[in-house]
Amino acid sequence: MSNLTIRPLTIRARRSEDLELCVQALREVRLASGYPMKWPSDPVGWLDHPRLDQAWVAYSSPGVIDGHVAVQNGREVTRLFVAPAARRMKVASALLDHVSVWSGGRLILDVVDRPDSSAVAFYEATGWRYTHMTTAGWNGPRGETVRLRHYVR
Repeated sequence: MSNLTIRPLTIRARRSEDLELCVQALREVRLASGYPMKWPSDPVGWLDHPRLDQAWVAYSSPGVIDGHVAVQNGREVTRLFVAPAARRMKVASALLDHVSVWSGGRLILDVVDRPDSSAVAFYEATGWRYTHMTTAGWNGPRGETVRLRHYVR
């Protein structure tokens, strides 16, 4: 039996004043799990990219971002991350359910193909269906070719 306490979670549209806290959480994610694969030169701009249709944050207490997700092209999930301190509290599932309701239908996402990827394990365990693999249009931090796994929900 786990002693894990699930805190009440609030999901709302991300605001400009959330961006610095989002970058702080993203930095923690990068250190813990290597996402994003390449740290952006402008993390605020990366999170607030003009191509994004909408972005949301999840939090369980004021001033702490537990998770983040965005959508581009109407149904493509991107910029999804959960702060290490909030993992295993169903934050990612709640964010994805919220996006699914917002989008009104089928979602797609791409995941970097890595051995023993916790992201791949999560998506496959929560009903996402693997469709195919492609080569990314960008390289990894050492110039290596990056393969992407594509999923639908």
